[in-house]
Amino acid sequence: MGIGVSDYPKAPHLDGVQHHVLAAQRAIADCGIAKAEIDGYVNAGGGGGMMVDDAVTMAEYLRISHRYIDGTMTGGSSFEFHVQHLASAIRDGACDTALVTYGSDQLSRMGRRLGTGGFQRAGQRVAGPVQYEVPYGNSLVGSYAMHAQRHMYEFGTTSEQLAEIAVGVREYASLNPNAIYREPITVDDVVSSRMVADPLHKLDCCAITDGGGAFIMTTAERARDLAQPPVYVLGAAGAQTHWNVSQQPDFTSSAGSQAAPIAFGQAGLTHDDVDMLMFYDSFTITCLILLESLGFVPKGEGGPFVAEGNLKRGGQWPLNTDGGGLSSCHPGMRGIFLIIEAARQLRGQGGEAQVPDCSVALAAGSGGWLSCIGVAILGKDAPS
Repeated sequence: MGIGVSDYPKAPHLDGVQHHVLAAQRAIADCGIAKAEIDGYVNAGGGGGMMVDDAVTMAEYLRISHRYIDGTMTGGSSFEFHVQHLASAIRDGACDTALVTYGSDQLSRMGRRLGTGGFQRAGQRVAGPVQYEVPYGNSLVGSYAMHAQRHMYEFGTTSEQLAEIAVGVREYASLNPNAIYREPITVDDVVSSRMVADPLHKLDCCAITDGGGAFIMTTAERARDLAQPPVYVLGAAGAQTHWNVSQQPDFTSSAGSQAAPIAFGQAGLTHDDVDMLMFYDSFTITCLILLESLGFVPKGEGGPFVAEGNLKRGGQWPLNTDGGGLSSCHPGMRGIFLIIEAARQLRGQGGEAQVPDCSVALAAGSGGWLSCIGVAILGKDAPS
C-alpha cells in the first residue's frame, strides 16, 4: 500500500483538485510503483474549488487508464467503503492496482461555496429530504449535539468524559508538526471553551482545514516487491442505518454494530487483537458512539472507559495518532486519513507517535450524521 498526503492544514496555493494530484504523486512515489501500472481509480469527490473532482473527471485529469472505477460517496466514511470495494475488485481480477484520492481546499475557500454537511447558505434552494429539516434551523453541529444530549440522558455520560477524547487526540497532535492545533489542552480547557451547541464545546468539534490524501491498493504478490512494507486488508465492511438525521433510529448507536462483526469475522480476529484505533472524530461524541457500537466496550460504558485513559497514548487502544480531525486536519471528509495513518503505524513509521508493536489497526469512518459507517481492519502480516 502506497500512501501520501498533500500540504495541510492550510494550503492557499492549492485548490481541491491540486490536493488530489499532490497526494497521488506522493503515494505513487511512496511505494515506487509506475503510474502506468494503475488500472483502477476511486474517489468520492470532495472540494474541487473551481473544478469538478468526481471520479470520472479526476481519472481524466490524472490520465488514469482504468479497468475499474468507483465513485461511491457515503460522506466521511467513503474511503473505508472504498477499501471494502477494492479488496473485492482486486481479489476478483477487476483490477490489479488501484489509486484512491481525496482533496479539499475547504479552509482556504471558506465562505465561497455551499456549506458542508448538506446545509446550504441562506437564500439557496434546498432539494431532497433535507428540505424538511432545514426550516427548523438545525445545523451539522446541532445534529451531533443531539446525539451527545441523548447519550448523557440515557447513560449519565458527562462533558468531562467527552473532553478526555479531545485531550488524548491533542497529545498526539503535539507530536505532528503539520497539525493545525498542537498546544496541549486539559479537560478543563475543553469544558471551559465556548459552547457551540449544547453540550458540545468548541474543543469538542473538529478543525476546518485544507488537505488531501491518497493510497494505492494492489495484490499481495505485487505489494511484496514495492518500496514499502506491505499492509494487508484483513477485513472490511460497511453499513447504513439512515442518511438524514431526522430518520435516525437510535441516537446512541450507529451502523458500526452491523459492520464491525462482519469485518472482524473476515479477519478472524477479536477486539483484543487490535493495537490502535483510527476513528472519525468530527466531534468527541462521534468517537464515543463508534467505540460502543463497534463493540470495544458495552453500550453506555464508553464514558467511564474513556475517562480511565484507555484511548490516550499508552492506553489500551491509542486513538488517532496523527492528531485526528479534532486537532490535526479535517478538510471535509477525513476518512482517507484514517487509512493512511493506520498504514503508517503498521509500517512502524509513526515517529514519536508510534504505537509499540503495532500489528493490527482498525479504521472506522463515519459519513453523514453517524449515518454510514465503514470499517477496515488492516494488519502488517498477511492473513493466514
